Amino acid sequence: MFEAIGAFGMEMMSKGVVVDQGGLAPVQHSPHVRVTGGQLTVLDGPFAEAKEVIGGYAMYDVRSQDEAVEYSRRFMQIHLDTWPGFEGTSVVRQVFGPDDMGA
Repeated sequence: MFEAIGAFGMEMMSKGVVVDQGGLAPVQHSPHVRVTGGQLTVLDGPFAEAKEVIGGYAMYDVRSQDEAVEYSRRFMQIHLDTWPGFEGTSVVRQVFGPDDMGA
């Protein structure tokens, strides 16, 4: 799986669309900064394993949402093909810039 993901990443870099990408450390030992009930707290963990966490990210500079969805579909296909029993979700989100926030 990691070899296939690496090859996919190299392909995206050769196309010039990769802005940034990486895996994220396990959430169980990652500090949580939370606002609840008007109070800000920092929790150091360890935490119980969560069902839904962000395991990694990729930022692409693409021409359309359809192009971003196609890259995400291909990435998830690698998981389907190489990781028996894998279940997960890839969310395609635009990064807002100053022009996207209005005047």
